[in-house]
Amino acid sequence: MRRSFLLLFFLTLSHLLLAQQGTLTGKVTEKKSGEGAIGATVLVTGTTQAAPVNIDGTYLLQLTPGTYGITIQSIGLKPLTFTGIVIKADEKTVLNGVLEESAQALKEVVVTGQKQTGTEVTMIQDLKKSEVVVSGMSNDQIVKTLDRDAAEVVKRIPGVTVQSNNFIVIRGLAERYNTVMLNDALTPSAEVDTRSFSFDILPSSVIDRILIFKSGSPELPGEMGGGVVKVYTRNSVLENATSISVSGWARSSTTFQNNYQVSPGRSSDWLGFDNGNRQLPSNLTEQMTATDQPAFRNAWLPLRINARPDLRLSFGLSRKFDVGKAAVSNVTSVSYSNTHEQNNITRSRYLIEEDPSTGLPRQQYLYNDERAITGTRLGIVHNWQVRLNDRNRIELRNFLNQFGTDEVTHRTGQTLDQGFDRDDYALHYQSRTIYSGQLQGSHEVGADLRTNITWAAGYNYVFRDEPDYSRYRSQRITPQPGETPRPFLVVVPPDGNPYDASRFFSDLKENTYMASGQWERRFAGRDTTKANEFKLRAGFYTEQKERNFQNRYFSYVIGNGSSFYQDPERANRLLTLPIDQIFAPENLDPKTGFVLDEGTSPKDRYSAENTLVAGYVGGVAPISDRFSLSGGVRVEYNRKYLKNGDPQDTAYLERRVIPMPSLNATFNFNQRSLLRFGSSVTVNRPEFREIANYPYFDYTINAIITGNQNLKTATIYNADLRYEFYPTRSEMLSVGVFYKYFRDAIEQTTQSVSTEQMYLTYQNADNAYDVGIEVEARKSLMELTDNPVLQRFSLVLNASLIKSRVTLADNAVNNNFALSDRALQGQSPYVVNTGLFYQDDEAHWQVSAQYNVVGQRIQFVGDRQFNYSVIEMPRHVVDLAVTKGIGQHLQIKAGIQDILNQKVRQYYDFNRNGKIGSNERGAFGEYRRGTYSTLGLTYNF
Repeated sequence: MRRSFLLLFFLTLSHLLLAQQGTLTGKVTEKKSGEGAIGATVLVTGTTQAAPVNIDGTYLLQLTPGTYGITIQSIGLKPLTFTGIVIKADEKTVLNGVLEESAQALKEVVVTGQKQTGTEVTMIQDLKKSEVVVSGMSNDQIVKTLDRDAAEVVKRIPGVTVQSNNFIVIRGLAERYNTVMLNDALTPSAEVDTRSFSFDILPSSVIDRILIFKSGSPELPGEMGGGVVKVYTRNSVLENATSISVSGWARSSTTFQNNYQVSPGRSSDWLGFDNGNRQLPSNLTEQMTATDQPAFRNAWLPLRINARPDLRLSFGLSRKFDVGKAAVSNVTSVSYSNTHEQNNITRSRYLIEEDPSTGLPRQQYLYNDERAITGTRLGIVHNWQVRLNDRNRIELRNFLNQFGTDEVTHRTGQTLDQGFDRDDYALHYQSRTIYSGQLQGSHEVGADLRTNITWAAGYNYVFRDEPDYSRYRSQRITPQPGETPRPFLVVVPPDGNPYDASRFFSDLKENTYMASGQWERRFAGRDTTKANEFKLRAGFYTEQKERNFQNRYFSYVIGNGSSFYQDPERANRLLTLPIDQIFAPENLDPKTGFVLDEGTSPKDRYSAENTLVAGYVGGVAPISDRFSLSGGVRVEYNRKYLKNGDPQDTAYLERRVIPMPSLNATFNFNQRSLLRFGSSVTVNRPEFREIANYPYFDYTINAIITGNQNLKTATIYNADLRYEFYPTRSEMLSVGVFYKYFRDAIEQTTQSVSTEQMYLTYQNADNAYDVGIEVEARKSLMELTDNPVLQRFSLVLNASLIKSRVTLADNAVNNNFALSDRALQGQSPYVVNTGLFYQDDEAHWQVSAQYNVVGQRIQFVGDRQFNYSVIEMPRHVVDLAVTKGIGQHLQIKAGIQDILNQKVRQYYDFNRNGKIGSNERGAFGEYRRGTYSTLGLTYNF
């Protein structure tokens, strides 16, 4: 009782003492810029009692009642001193101040320390100081959302959209036109049929910042159409820290469903790789002969399980220490996720011929795909930084990702033009191992410290394993009304093909070695500050990439003997057996049953290499306080070589030396607003897969993809103009326009073939253009209201309007087949991203609501004879997230993604006008992904 009374007494006393305090508040700005004097301090004169000035210039200092002298000071600015400032109990006293530059501050003040690049303020300031047109997103903004990987993060950046949930599209240009760098090194691609880096393998928890450079410069890669994406993983350490994060996720259409499909052989799938169960039989020869009949595992059907909630784990460790005079820091992050998604997808194909009964295009097939995708990802980031002294810094960055996906598809429906019901299965497992490592150094040399040398060496490794992609087809004649359905018969053809009762195996190995260096010399300008120094730069980049790819496929076919159909009763009995019994050893007989046939051709493997050597010279000229120029020329030599396994085929070889000039200009109207202009010449080169002449069957979209050895490198002419306004250090508004002209633009298009499968290949358009306008705003409500609740809100908005057109060469092939006068493949006419954020640091609350929509875009380019274009429709996406801090260490995060759960819709363009009207509803693919909910905990030690 006594202890309770004493506790109550002290609590009451503390409350009374606090109640007797008054508040000194106000805003401190810089006279020259009019912005908040971030870094300034407000203190009681002659004491250590002080308060820092926030990023918007405001401050808050609690004082007991009385009369005080107050000093406002900041490095490089004249201090302000006030006397007779009266503080009254429970009242606010307002004191504002304007700081001027100190006349004695003739030299730039250099503060040595670790720059925090992941903060929103730093991001805004870097964008403002940039020499080129650039957009970005900081770690501060990433953590306020539910974005799980880099693919979800980048779609919040102006002009950026995401295709196939992992490949980014910038300014309406497909993923092939965008170069991606991870920690300043070109990223590897683990995709066989796509040249782009797959962003879904990079968890958002390890990202420090993402920058997208939209205008060229000598220092940037010359292969760029939409932009150069630079992803930086976290590397800076302010203090020792350890964090653990655990979250569970539930998808409305999947979680706790007891019919979730997974393929057999799962003992190591939870780590993202196959343990050998799916690999080729050990007794299989390099090229199977007619007498070889290896025993493949008898796995054709999935297991049905209960789908548990998705699990995401992450562990972060940051350490800093000294070794002699060197300051050493380390950032280590380990992340793991196991996810599930099952959808029912409507798939159909319409032919370019009229159905007399409806007057509409004739429907060739109508399927329903029950598709389940299980994803497992294990990622490790291990970065070191050593500051030898103020002049020299060395960094080692390592990124390892193991990603496995298990895709099961159960296809039912009708092949309408043949009068068959279908009941098919496909089991598709693949794993990707990606390692990227860089050793980098930065050195200030010379007695005047005006020469900077940076260098880097890197290595990338990719291994993509696609073991035992099994698929089979079974069908029956569609029963008439009142007719008893016949049993399904497994389709076993007389000759092998990749569609019927087949097993597909492939692997890709790629090694990339790179090195780069830059020399920069600064010369005195109007004063001694770095911002006004002239800069001369020279540098190089070299890269050697080597790839080996091979695949093999096997089909079960009817034996060569003629007796199979001589006994129709036995043949019918065999073909109606369950799929896991039909190819039992007793049924494998070349005379009376089935045999295993290899359909692999020499074209199904290739070896390739690419050598890139680039050198550049550039400079920066701050001509006046308002106007500066930068630019130069980059020259790239590229040698691309590819040879498939067929000795009769000619190898692909292209050598080109391309000069790439660029010019960027900035005009500052004042400290808050500026105008940028950029122009450059860049290129877009064919990727290995795009010139590899072998067919790959994509079961999911029922398409065969083939390369084109006649592809040429595209040349791109770029121009940008953008106005930027910075109300404060943490706010910005920008409006920009851009124009791009393409010569020999590369696109993926449809070939005219009348089979059930769609044929996709790559071609050069004669020319194309892409023009658009972009708007971006980041605004706080701090200065718009006196309401303390509303002051904690901020708004992020970006939107783009884009138009493009393609012109094909006037020749017989294009006139007969290709579809011209359309937008570029993958180009969206508009993109809108907006987010409303609430942050209360005192109560440890963060709340966000975000919205995204993308306009209609061509997914597959059609032709004039057999294939309509397929257009992806807009889809409105709304996400909500809430984070609550408990104490100093624990955070609880909850949220819902895709609240509206609108359908993914891919429709045929029957009118061939490049857009879908209200009367065009022929679906190539249509499904709902399901609302995605989460609850998670993060503990920071």
